[in-house]
Amino acid sequence: MNETIAIQPAKSPNSTEARDIRYHLHGYTNGRLHEDIGPLVIDHGEGIHVYDADGKAYIEAMSGLWSAALGFSETRLADVAAAQMRKLPYYHTFTHKAHGPVIDLAEKLVAMTSHLTPGGMSKAYFCNSGSEANDSAIKLIWYRSNALGKPEKKKLISRMRGYHGVTLASASLTGLPNNHRSFDLPIAGVLHTGAPHYWRDGLPGESEEAFATRRADELEAMILAEGPDTIAAFWGEPVMGAGGVVVPPATYWEKIQAVLAKYDILLVADEVICGFGRTGNMFGCDTYGIRPDVIILSKQLSSSYMPIAALVANDRVLGPVLDESARIGTLGHGFTAGGHPVATAVSLETLRIIETENLVANAATQGQRLRAGLAALGDHPLVGEVRGVGLIAAVELVTDKAAKTALPVPGKLGAMMNIALHDEGMICRVIGDAVAFCPPLIITADEVDAILHKFRAALDRIAGDLGI
Repeated sequence: MNETIAIQPAKSPNSTEARDIRYHLHGYTNGRLHEDIGPLVIDHGEGIHVYDADGKAYIEAMSGLWSAALGFSETRLADVAAAQMRKLPYYHTFTHKAHGPVIDLAEKLVAMTSHLTPGGMSKAYFCNSGSEANDSAIKLIWYRSNALGKPEKKKLISRMRGYHGVTLASASLTGLPNNHRSFDLPIAGVLHTGAPHYWRDGLPGESEEAFATRRADELEAMILAEGPDTIAAFWGEPVMGAGGVVVPPATYWEKIQAVLAKYDILLVADEVICGFGRTGNMFGCDTYGIRPDVIILSKQLSSSYMPIAALVANDRVLGPVLDESARIGTLGHGFTAGGHPVATAVSLETLRIIETENLVANAATQGQRLRAGLAALGDHPLVGEVRGVGLIAAVELVTDKAAKTALPVPGKLGAMMNIALHDEGMICRVIGDAVAFCPPLIITADEVDAILHKFRAALDRIAGDLGI
């Protein structure tokens, strides 16, 4: 990621901003620049809006971090959390222990995802973030290989520009350079194949389907070069999120899955961003016909009101894992707060609201409006590509449409746009020179139009500043 936000100077020594730069280390932030400019302090939220400490309103067109499905003021979630805090504020799920909300949520998630895989899903496992869930999937897949007497079957394949987290192993799966630089990553045994970005990586005259075939052929060549018996699993987001909202071309997932099936390689679908309505269906796997062995869920699972993530897997994965735990005497893995009663209770209520309020259908409807409005800006001199599906989209900024290039310094045009959007009162995610949109599922048509208006104003401002 190449994200630079320069919004305001640091405030007086006694201000919240000044205290923050003294005591708080921020992720995905230029630490020294932050000491110069200070943070934008968000004070409260209402619907799809958040308000800074000075009272300025912003449309949160990114749902925070791709995640606040229900916006920033859903009192039903607050009420459920308070009630569960009073009843049972904490308990764990180690050593044959459980509680009502974790039992109910596991059953719910298995039921919701079982149609996606032959034979259905088997069990859900809970932790606190998508990074932890992906890390846990890696450990369980390695554990499974040992249980099957295949200790050599440990290598993992993910994709350039994919995003799967920031823990040591999940950051290794992530295919973004800044997640590896100076961290001594990726770890051994993690491989990266090409991203499915047709607009950026397609060859002259190459059709979408031919591009998809080429990507599948490249994957197969990698598997054969490494040895099929050494490859345990393939990781992929249905739609890449943090890599720039990369939407797969026609037939891509069909062809990738055929290669994996040919060589008996597990498929892990990272639905952390796509899950629970973002692509216009309940899961991205529904949208693209993906048949995974493992699904990773987080973010919209609780509308990010509480930290929670889930790994849901089928018997092909978990059968050998359970057998190995019986041989050893325990499954030596778990998190203190995994399956936390408050987080699982809030997640159950979030899923009820998404279903009863028909928010998946709303995402499809409003997403079509958003993408159509962005597509209508295609003639703007700064717009290179508009891409998206459901209620997630991105606009690739360029200064030369034919060359598909922006300013000489990569990310500079995106940084300029980021500042302009903040001035307009809107928060998006700038990824290099792409502007990403991922508003809450509760968004209305009028609010979509407000996003489009603010984005057009920011585009025109930057074009004027550049004399384009």
